Amino acid sequence: MAPKTAKQLIKGALANLSKDNFEQFRDELLNREEEPRVKRNQVEDKNIIAVADVLISTFTETRALAVVVELLKEIDCNHDAEKLEKEIGEQSSNPGSSDTVRPSAGAEGGCTGADFVDKHRAALIDRVSNIGPILDELFEKEVITQEAYDEILAIHTNREKMRKLYSGPLNSAGPKGKEVFYKFLERTEKYLIDHLKE
Repeated sequence: MAPKTAKQLIKGALANLSKDNFEQFRDELLNREEEPRVKRNQVEDKNIIAVADVLISTFTETRALAVVVELLKEIDCNHDAEKLEKEIGEQSSNPGSSDTVRPSAGAEGGCTGADFVDKHRAALIDRVSNIGPILDELFEKEVITQEAYDEILAIHTNREKMRKLYSGPLNSAGPKGKEVFYKFLERTEKYLIDHLKE
């Protein structure tokens, strides 16, 4: 069977949602604070195919998949999120799927640490728990400013800290900053990184 494209995977995930859950999904998509943002007229009263097109055109194929997983978790459709993550993992390990869903697994085979950080955004936001040392390292390496450091440290939950780190300083720092972040995670969250590379 031919590997599925990102659009097919997104359409499949959204098609499994009830009408109410699809409404919640669109609402969460509009409420995302991170850039790039989706405008209301792009998704309001739109069907699954139109929303999938907007996701891909706004975020790119690889990033759109991570956003869909993140939003499914936000609306408590965890089973659907896990199913999509599993399908993404299967696609990335299929021969000949490099032009569809993911370039490769982890920061190997030509993929950079920045690619890995982008690709596994949702999982890292969800599973990285010790944020303090990460912020220390990023501040020390001048990836984030003192102001961003203090602002993120003041946030109460780890998940929100990670989300803020991604949406602000890490996004602004670009590939070099993400590379520093990835190398630190490789040293301190080795088992998590190895698991995500599988």
